[in-house]
Amino acid sequence: MANLGYLQVVRHCNHFCGFCSNPSTPFVHTFETMRVLVDDLARRGYFGVILTGGEPTLHPDLPKIAGYARQQGLHVRMITNGSRLAEPDFARDLAAAGVELVHVSVYSVRPEVEARLRGVSGTLERAFAALDSAHAAGLELNVNSVISRDNADHLDENVRWFLDHHPYVRHFVWNNLDPSMGRAEHDKARFTPRLADLELSLHRALSLLQETGRTFRVEKVPLCYMADFAWASTETRKIVKGEERIVHFLDEKQTVRQTAWEHVYSEACQPCTLRSICGGLFDRGEGYDPAELHPVFVSSGAIVKRILAEPDDGGPIVDDSPPDVPVGRITAEGERRFAAQARALARRGPKPA
Repeated sequence: MANLGYLQVVRHCNHFCGFCSNPSTPFVHTFETMRVLVDDLARRGYFGVILTGGEPTLHPDLPKIAGYARQQGLHVRMITNGSRLAEPDFARDLAAAGVELVHVSVYSVRPEVEARLRGVSGTLERAFAALDSAHAAGLELNVNSVISRDNADHLDENVRWFLDHHPYVRHFVWNNLDPSMGRAEHDKARFTPRLADLELSLHRALSLLQETGRTFRVEKVPLCYMADFAWASTETRKIVKGEERIVHFLDEKQTVRQTAWEHVYSEACQPCTLRSICGGLFDRGEGYDPAELHPVFVSSGAIVKRILAEPDDGGPIVDDSPPDVPVGRITAEGERRFAAQARALARRGPKPA
Protein backbone atom coordinates (compact mmCIF):
# COMPACT_ATOMS: atom_id res chain seq x y z
CA MET A 1 0.00 0.00 0.00
CA ALA A 2 1.29 3.48 -0.87
CA ASN A 3 1.20 4.91 2.63
CA LEU A 4 2.95 8.26 2.84
CA GLY A 5 3.67 9.99 6.13
CA TYR A 6 3.72 13.77 6.49
CA LEU A 7 6.41 15.42 8.61
CA GLN A 8 6.08 19.13 9.29
CA VAL A 9 9.70 20.26 9.40
CA VAL A 10 8.91 23.86 10.39
CA ARG A 11 5.76 25.87 10.91
CA HIS A 12 7.03 29.32 9.97
CA CYS A 13 6.95 30.57 6.41
CA ASN A 14 8.15 33.43 4.22
CA HIS A 15 4.72 33.81 2.60
CA PHE A 16 1.48 35.01 4.22
CA CYS A 17 -1.30 33.02 2.56
CA GLY A 18 -4.62 34.16 3.97
CA PHE A 19 -6.10 30.64 3.78
CA CYS A 20 -3.17 28.86 5.44
CA SER A 21 -4.36 26.01 7.66
CA ASN A 22 -0.93 25.48 9.25
CA PRO A 23 0.32 28.87 10.46
CA SER A 24 3.35 29.42 12.68
CA THR A 25 3.53 27.88 16.18
CA PRO A 26 6.14 28.02 18.97
CA PHE A 27 7.09 24.37 18.28
CA VAL A 28 10.42 23.68 16.58
CA HIS A 29 12.30 20.64 15.32
CA THR A 30 15.93 19.63 15.56
CA PHE A 31 17.46 16.87 13.51
CA GLU A 32 17.13 14.53 16.49
CA THR A 33 13.42 15.22 17.02
CA MET A 34 12.78 14.66 13.30
CA ARG A 35 14.87 11.50 13.18
CA VAL A 36 12.69 9.62 15.67
CA LEU A 37 9.62 10.38 13.56
CA VAL A 38 11.34 9.14 10.41
CA ASP A 39 12.31 5.97 12.30
CA ASP A 40 8.67 5.51 13.29
CA LEU A 41 7.50 5.68 9.67
CA ALA A 42 10.21 3.26 8.54
CA ARG A 43 9.28 0.81 11.31
CA ARG A 44 5.66 0.87 10.16
CA GLY A 45 6.63 -0.11 6.63
CA TYR A 46 5.64 3.21 5.10
CA PHE A 47 6.59 3.76 1.47
CA GLY A 48 7.69 7.35 1.91
CA VAL A 49 7.72 10.63 3.80
CA ILE A 50 6.58 14.06 2.65
CA LEU A 51 8.57 16.91 4.23
CA THR A 52 6.29 19.90 4.61
CA GLY A 53 5.65 22.94 6.76
CA GLY A 54 5.30 25.94 6.96
CA GLU A 55 8.04 26.25 4.40
CA PRO A 56 10.39 23.27 4.94
CA THR A 57 13.33 24.79 3.04
CA LEU A 58 13.70 27.30 5.90
CA HIS A 59 15.01 24.56 8.22
CA PRO A 60 18.83 24.33 8.17
CA ASP A 61 18.73 20.54 8.64
CA LEU A 62 16.41 19.84 5.72
CA PRO A 63 19.08 18.17 3.53
CA LYS A 64 20.30 16.18 6.51
CA ILE A 65 16.87 14.79 7.44
CA ALA A 66 16.12 14.07 3.78
CA GLY A 67 19.32 12.07 3.53
CA TYR A 68 18.55 10.19 6.73
CA ALA A 69 15.04 9.30 5.55
CA ARG A 70 16.44 8.03 2.27
CA GLN A 71 18.94 5.86 4.16
CA GLN A 72 16.03 4.31 6.04
CA GLY A 73 14.52 3.21 2.73
CA LEU A 74 11.82 5.88 2.50
CA HIS A 75 10.91 7.68 -0.71
CA VAL A 76 11.56 11.33 0.15
CA ARG A 77 9.25 14.08 -1.10
CA MET A 78 8.86 17.73 -0.23
CA ILE A 79 6.13 20.37 -0.54
CA THR A 80 7.50 23.88 -1.04
CA ASN A 81 6.50 27.34 -2.22
CA GLY A 82 9.66 27.34 -4.34
CA SER A 83 11.26 30.43 -2.82
CA ARG A 84 14.60 28.69 -2.13
CA LEU A 85 14.25 25.91 -4.67
CA ALA A 86 14.62 28.57 -7.35
CA GLU A 87 18.34 28.64 -6.49
CA PRO A 88 20.03 26.02 -8.73
CA ASP A 89 22.69 25.15 -6.14
CA PHE A 90 20.07 24.51 -3.47
CA ALA A 91 18.04 22.32 -5.83
CA ARG A 92 21.15 20.27 -6.60
CA ASP A 93 21.95 19.96 -2.89
CA LEU A 94 18.47 18.59 -2.14
CA ALA A 95 18.72 16.08 -4.98
CA ALA A 96 22.14 14.95 -3.74
CA ALA A 97 20.82 14.65 -0.18
CA GLY A 98 18.07 12.21 -1.14
CA VAL A 99 14.97 14.22 -2.08
CA GLU A 100 13.43 12.49 -5.09
CA LEU A 101 10.17 14.35 -5.74
CA VAL A 102 9.16 17.93 -5.10
CA HIS A 103 5.65 19.40 -4.99
CA VAL A 104 5.80 23.10 -5.89
CA SER A 105 2.72 25.02 -4.80
CA VAL A 106 1.20 27.36 -7.37
CA TYR A 107 -2.36 28.59 -6.88
CA SER A 108 -2.89 30.77 -9.94
CA VAL A 109 -0.84 31.65 -13.02
CA ARG A 110 -2.44 35.08 -12.93
CA PRO A 111 0.19 37.17 -11.09
CA GLU A 112 -2.32 39.46 -9.40
CA VAL A 113 -4.33 36.51 -8.06
CA GLU A 114 -1.26 34.63 -6.86
CA ALA A 115 0.06 37.74 -5.10
CA ARG A 116 -3.31 38.33 -3.44
CA LEU A 117 -3.44 34.75 -2.18
CA ARG A 118 0.20 34.70 -1.06
CA GLY A 119 0.21 38.09 0.63
CA VAL A 120 3.59 38.68 -1.05
CA SER A 121 4.38 39.94 -4.55
CA GLY A 122 6.82 38.30 -6.96
CA THR A 123 6.18 34.76 -5.75
CA LEU A 124 4.85 33.42 -9.05
CA GLU A 125 8.04 34.12 -10.99
CA ARG A 126 10.01 32.51 -8.18
CA ALA A 127 7.84 29.38 -8.31
CA PHE A 128 8.33 29.09 -12.06
CA ALA A 129 12.10 29.41 -11.57
CA ALA A 130 11.92 26.71 -8.89
CA LEU A 131 10.34 24.31 -11.37
CA ASP A 132 13.11 24.94 -13.86
CA SER A 133 15.98 24.61 -11.37
CA ALA A 134 14.50 21.46 -9.81
CA HIS A 135 14.01 19.91 -13.23
CA ALA A 136 17.62 20.74 -14.15
CA ALA A 137 18.75 19.05 -10.91
CA GLY A 138 16.97 15.84 -11.90
CA LEU A 139 14.13 16.07 -9.40
CA GLU A 140 10.71 14.71 -10.27
CA LEU A 141 8.13 17.49 -10.08
CA ASN A 142 4.48 17.84 -9.13
CA VAL A 143 2.43 21.03 -9.03
CA ASN A 144 0.19 21.44 -5.98
CA SER A 145 -2.70 23.86 -5.81
CA VAL A 146 -5.19 24.74 -3.08
CA ILE A 147 -8.61 25.45 -4.57
CA SER A 148 -10.01 28.70 -3.19
CA ARG A 149 -12.66 31.21 -4.14
CA ASP A 150 -10.00 33.20 -6.04
CA ASN A 151 -8.81 30.47 -8.41
CA ALA A 152 -11.81 28.11 -8.62
CA ASP A 153 -12.87 29.49 -11.98
CA HIS A 154 -9.53 29.07 -13.84
CA LEU A 155 -7.92 25.79 -12.77
CA ASP A 156 -7.75 24.75 -16.42
CA GLU A 157 -5.99 28.01 -17.30
CA ASN A 158 -3.28 27.04 -14.83
CA VAL A 159 -2.91 23.66 -16.51
CA ARG A 160 -2.55 25.18 -19.96
CA TRP A 161 0.25 27.42 -18.72
CA PHE A 162 2.23 24.50 -17.34
CA LEU A 163 1.69 22.42 -20.46
CA ASP A 164 3.06 25.26 -22.57
CA HIS A 165 5.89 26.53 -20.36
CA HIS A 166 6.84 23.61 -18.08
CA PRO A 167 5.89 20.47 -20.04
CA TYR A 168 8.17 18.29 -17.90
CA VAL A 169 5.65 18.50 -15.02
CA ARG A 170 3.73 15.23 -15.27
CA HIS A 171 1.60 15.16 -12.12
CA PHE A 172 -0.81 17.66 -10.55
CA VAL A 173 -2.50 17.71 -7.15
CA TRP A 174 -5.50 19.78 -6.08
CA ASN A 175 -6.56 20.20 -2.47
CA ASN A 176 -9.89 21.85 -1.83
CA LEU A 177 -9.48 24.50 0.85
CA ASP A 178 -9.56 23.48 4.52
CA PRO A 179 -11.64 26.10 6.36
CA SER A 180 -11.32 24.50 9.78
CA MET A 181 -7.90 25.68 11.00
CA GLY A 182 -5.51 28.60 11.01
CA ARG A 183 -6.11 31.80 9.10
CA ALA A 184 -8.73 30.24 6.83
CA GLU A 185 -10.93 29.54 9.84
CA HIS A 186 -11.11 33.26 10.62
CA ASP A 187 -12.02 34.33 7.09
CA LYS A 188 -14.00 31.43 5.63
CA ALA A 189 -16.30 33.60 3.56
CA ARG A 190 -13.34 35.30 1.91
CA PHE A 191 -11.54 32.16 0.71
CA THR A 192 -13.83 29.11 0.76
CA PRO A 193 -15.26 28.26 -2.68
CA ARG A 194 -18.67 26.83 -3.35
CA LEU A 195 -18.51 23.41 -4.97
CA ALA A 196 -20.44 24.79 -7.93
CA ASP A 197 -17.70 27.39 -8.40
CA LEU A 198 -15.03 24.79 -9.05
CA GLU A 199 -16.92 21.99 -10.82
CA LEU A 200 -16.58 23.02 -14.48
CA SER A 201 -13.09 24.47 -14.15
CA LEU A 202 -11.83 21.34 -12.39
CA HIS A 203 -13.44 19.08 -14.97
CA ARG A 204 -11.81 21.01 -17.80
CA ALA A 205 -8.44 20.84 -16.05
CA LEU A 206 -8.60 17.10 -15.39
CA SER A 207 -9.82 16.40 -18.92
CA LEU A 208 -6.91 18.34 -20.36
CA LEU A 209 -4.40 16.50 -18.19
CA GLN A 210 -5.86 13.14 -19.13
CA GLU A 211 -5.76 14.03 -22.83
CA THR A 212 -2.07 14.97 -22.58
CA GLY A 213 -1.00 11.90 -20.63
CA ARG A 214 -0.51 13.55 -17.24
CA THR A 215 -1.61 12.10 -13.90
CA PHE A 216 -3.42 13.88 -11.08
CA ARG A 217 -5.07 13.60 -7.67
CA VAL A 218 -7.84 15.63 -6.01
CA GLU A 219 -8.54 15.90 -2.29
CA LYS A 220 -11.60 17.14 -0.36
CA VAL A 221 -13.89 17.24 -3.41
CA PRO A 222 -16.93 14.93 -3.09
CA LEU A 223 -17.46 12.55 -5.99
CA CYS A 224 -20.69 14.17 -7.11
CA TYR A 225 -18.48 17.05 -8.31
CA MET A 226 -15.89 14.86 -10.03
CA ALA A 227 -17.72 11.64 -10.90
CA ASP A 228 -15.95 11.30 -14.27
CA PHE A 229 -12.63 11.21 -12.42
CA ALA A 230 -13.64 9.46 -9.20
CA TRP A 231 -10.59 7.19 -9.37
CA ALA A 232 -8.38 10.28 -8.85
CA SER A 233 -9.94 11.22 -5.49
CA THR A 234 -7.40 10.84 -2.68
CA GLU A 235 -10.09 9.80 -0.22
CA THR A 236 -11.65 7.29 -2.62
CA ARG A 237 -8.28 5.69 -3.34
CA LYS A 238 -7.54 5.27 0.35
CA ILE A 239 -10.99 3.85 1.04
CA VAL A 240 -10.64 1.31 -1.77
CA LYS A 241 -7.04 0.35 -0.93
CA GLY A 242 -7.45 0.46 2.85
CA GLU A 243 -4.56 2.89 3.23
CA GLU A 244 -3.86 5.11 6.20
CA ARG A 245 -2.08 8.43 6.62
CA ILE A 246 0.07 9.64 9.49
CA VAL A 247 0.73 13.36 9.87
CA HIS A 248 3.28 14.57 12.41
CA PHE A 249 1.91 18.06 13.10
CA LEU A 250 4.38 20.50 14.63
CA ASP A 251 1.77 21.89 17.02
CA GLU A 252 -0.54 20.83 19.82
CA LYS A 253 -2.22 18.18 17.64
CA GLN A 254 1.07 16.26 17.53
CA THR A 255 0.62 12.99 15.59
CA VAL A 256 -2.63 12.22 13.79
CA ARG A 257 -3.08 8.72 12.40
CA GLN A 258 -5.92 8.84 9.90
CA THR A 259 -7.64 5.64 8.91
CA ALA A 260 -11.14 7.05 8.37
CA TRP A 261 -12.47 10.30 6.99
CA GLU A 262 -14.30 12.74 9.25
CA HIS A 263 -16.30 14.22 6.40
CA VAL A 264 -20.07 14.52 6.30
CA TYR A 265 -22.87 13.44 3.99
CA SER A 266 -26.38 14.68 3.43
CA GLU A 267 -29.70 12.92 3.08
CA ALA A 268 -29.31 13.31 -0.69
CA CYS A 269 -26.25 11.02 -0.55
CA GLN A 270 -28.19 7.95 0.55
CA PRO A 271 -29.24 6.69 -2.93
CA CYS A 272 -25.89 7.62 -4.51
CA THR A 273 -24.18 4.61 -6.08
CA LEU A 274 -20.74 6.01 -5.11
CA ARG A 275 -21.61 6.61 -1.45
CA SER A 276 -19.50 3.69 -0.18
CA ILE A 277 -16.31 4.91 -1.86
CA CYS A 278 -16.81 8.66 -1.44
CA GLY A 279 -15.07 10.68 1.26
CA GLY A 280 -18.06 13.01 1.43
CA LEU A 281 -17.99 16.72 2.13
CA PHE A 282 -15.07 18.20 4.04
CA ASP A 283 -17.24 20.12 6.47
CA ARG A 284 -14.96 20.59 9.45
CA GLY A 285 -15.03 24.33 9.97
CA GLU A 286 -18.51 24.44 8.42
CA GLY A 287 -17.23 26.30 5.39
CA TYR A 288 -19.15 24.22 2.84
CA ASP A 289 -22.87 23.72 2.36
CA PRO A 290 -24.15 20.09 2.51
CA ALA A 291 -27.09 21.25 0.41
CA GLU A 292 -24.72 21.28 -2.57
CA LEU A 293 -24.36 17.49 -2.41
CA HIS A 294 -26.42 15.36 -4.79
CA PRO A 295 -26.54 11.68 -5.75
CA VAL A 296 -24.96 10.26 -8.88
CA PHE A 297 -25.93 6.97 -10.46
CA VAL A 298 -22.87 5.44 -12.08
CA SER A 299 -21.34 2.06 -11.37
CA SER A 300 -18.62 2.02 -8.74
CA GLY A 301 -17.24 -1.28 -10.03
CA ALA A 302 -15.15 0.19 -12.84
CA ILE A 303 -13.75 2.83 -10.49
CA VAL A 304 -12.71 0.25 -7.90
CA LYS A 305 -11.26 -2.00 -10.59
CA ARG A 306 -9.15 0.81 -12.02
CA ILE A 307 -7.76 1.79 -8.62
CA LEU A 308 -6.90 -1.77 -7.63
CA ALA A 309 -5.29 -2.47 -11.01
CA GLU A 310 -2.66 0.20 -10.47
CA PRO A 311 0.64 -1.03 -8.97
CA ASP A 312 1.18 -0.45 -5.27
CA ASP A 313 4.26 1.24 -3.84
CA GLY A 314 5.87 -0.29 -0.79
CA GLY A 315 4.55 -3.15 1.26
CA PRO A 316 2.00 -3.79 4.01
CA ILE A 317 2.00 -1.88 7.26
CA VAL A 318 4.10 -3.84 9.74
CA ASP A 319 3.30 -1.79 12.85
CA ASP A 320 -0.18 -0.37 13.37
CA SER A 321 0.25 0.75 16.98
CA PRO A 322 -0.45 4.42 17.75
CA PRO A 323 2.65 6.65 17.49
CA ASP A 324 3.91 7.64 20.93
CA VAL A 325 6.87 9.90 20.16
CA PRO A 326 6.71 13.68 20.77
CA VAL A 327 6.65 15.97 17.74
CA GLY A 328 9.20 18.73 18.25
CA ARG A 329 9.41 20.92 21.33
CA ILE A 330 8.69 24.46 22.43
CA THR A 331 11.84 26.51 22.93
CA ALA A 332 12.70 30.15 23.56
CA GLU A 333 13.82 30.40 19.94
CA GLY A 334 10.52 28.91 18.78
CA GLU A 335 8.54 31.40 20.85
CA ARG A 336 10.65 34.27 19.50
CA ARG A 337 10.10 33.19 15.91
CA PHE A 338 6.37 32.68 16.55
CA ALA A 339 6.05 36.24 17.88
CA ALA A 340 8.03 37.62 14.93
CA GLN A 341 5.81 35.77 12.46
CA ALA A 342 2.69 37.15 14.14
CA ARG A 343 4.05 40.70 13.85
CA ALA A 344 4.98 40.16 10.22
CA LEU A 345 1.51 38.80 9.43
CA ALA A 346 -0.14 41.79 11.06
CA ARG A 347 2.09 44.12 9.07
CA ARG A 348 2.21 42.39 5.68
CA GLY A 349 -0.54 39.80 5.66
CA PRO A 350 -3.31 39.73 3.06
CA LYS A 351 -6.13 42.21 3.47
CA PRO A 352 -9.77 41.33 2.82
CA ALA A 353 -10.85 41.93 -0.78
